[in-house]
Amino acid sequence: MNIEERIRKTVQDNPIVLFMKGTPQFPMCGFSQRAVQALKSCGAQFASVNVLEDPDIRANLPRYSNWPTFPQLFINGELIGGCDITLELQESGELARMVKDAQKAPA
Repeated sequence: MNIEERIRKTVQDNPIVLFMKGTPQFPMCGFSQRAVQALKSCGAQFASVNVLEDPDIRANLPRYSNWPTFPQLFINGELIGGCDITLELQESGELARMVKDAQKAPA
């Protein structure tokens, strides 16, 4: 499986996934930390990928998503954005709705 297929599989297999620097328990940058806090405040159950431990993903995800920076939040296979967009969605209440919708069990 090439790197693009690995990224696609990760995004498709997880309703909510955050590609970040570090882990949710130990974020390695302030932007990743704020994105994790925003997701947790909405009760999100999410997968994470530490791009610092996977140089192939770190190098290729920006091309896959057409988004240059980390963290990158995907919900239901769609790029939502980085830290600033995640925080804006949290403040407006939209992130909580998106998380709730993504976490609904399939019928």
